[in-house]
Amino acid sequence: MKEALIASVGIITSLGATLDDTWEGLIGGKTAIRNLSRFPTDPYRARIAACIDNLNGHGERSMICDLIGRICAAAADIPCDSTVIMATTKAGIDNLEKKKKGFPAEISDIFPSSLAAFVSRKLNLSGPSFNISAACASSTVAIGLGASLISSGITESVFICCADIVTEFVFSGFSALQALSPSPAQPFDKNRSGLSLGEGAAYLHLVSPQRAGNNGTRLCFSIVGWGVANDAFHLTSPAEDGSGLQDAIRRAMARASVHPRDIAGISAHGTGTVYNDLMELKAFRSIFGDRVPPTYSVKGAIGHTFGAAGGIEVAVATKVLLTRTVPSTAGFADPENGAEGVVHSHPVPIDGRYLIATNSGFGGVNAAVILKELNTQ
Repeated sequence: MKEALIASVGIITSLGATLDDTWEGLIGGKTAIRNLSRFPTDPYRARIAACIDNLNGHGERSMICDLIGRICAAAADIPCDSTVIMATTKAGIDNLEKKKKGFPAEISDIFPSSLAAFVSRKLNLSGPSFNISAACASSTVAIGLGASLISSGITESVFICCADIVTEFVFSGFSALQALSPSPAQPFDKNRSGLSLGEGAAYLHLVSPQRAGNNGTRLCFSIVGWGVANDAFHLTSPAEDGSGLQDAIRRAMARASVHPRDIAGISAHGTGTVYNDLMELKAFRSIFGDRVPPTYSVKGAIGHTFGAAGGIEVAVATKVLLTRTVPSTAGFADPENGAEGVVHSHPVPIDGRYLIATNSGFGGVNAAVILKELNTQ
């Protein structure tokens, strides 16, 4: 089985237009969650979100096309034969809102399948293209699938693009579920009251060792393990014992041939909802026992970016391994039971070459990927 190497990554979040911008904000404990002015929020449970400055739809196009255009512009030297995997939950759902209000809108933007083709056109790629929509684990599943395509020899290059935007449609839905917090999210904090929505995009270019060698590229990271599982518990709530997440993590570790003691850190889903955070802590304790690695969540800083979350978080994880530092978890102050000494409000040094990133979503889906820092000495 070939190793899936990470050739390049890029992200755009509410903390900035580059990975370095976001990393600097995370290390500094900053949050981009603030008052929302994109649409009226008076009817809803919360009035805040983490939005990207100056994001807009051009003509009849959705705002997500603007966002995808920005992240594609950050990608360079993507081989024309690359397979494209798009990951999104709601695509250009803002165009449905426009249509319902009688404004002109490009209907195709509403369909996730259209965005994969949009990415291919933006980058002049001729390989196969398709979309993964697996709720808030979409891009994590896409990364695992991309790594699988490379490791099995089906393709040599995969371009994964993930993006989601904050719209009134989505905001009203989470408000109706009583899932939004009136104040910025506090992942793993005893006083948390819900999640904060955010928007963002990421790309990851995965290549085979042969393709990397032919290009003379010296790479630093690879995707060595991945796992997906469904707990089949509830439409919107996770299984309380974290059984689905445990299964996904164990599958990822088995594929990577690593032991729990090899994992240096955990990039958690960490939404800030009562049930998600408790579920994750139980799952981590079940797998790692009393030695849960330093764990963090970025969602108190950039909000929950839906299907883009996993891609953004895996990109951030490369910085974690590179700097040997787990960032602070914004909003975290008073630890939930089980988070003591595991989650921190300040950066924490780590030691090791493996990091696991997890995400969970509606419908009971759970996904995990394991990154490895390569020995480039």
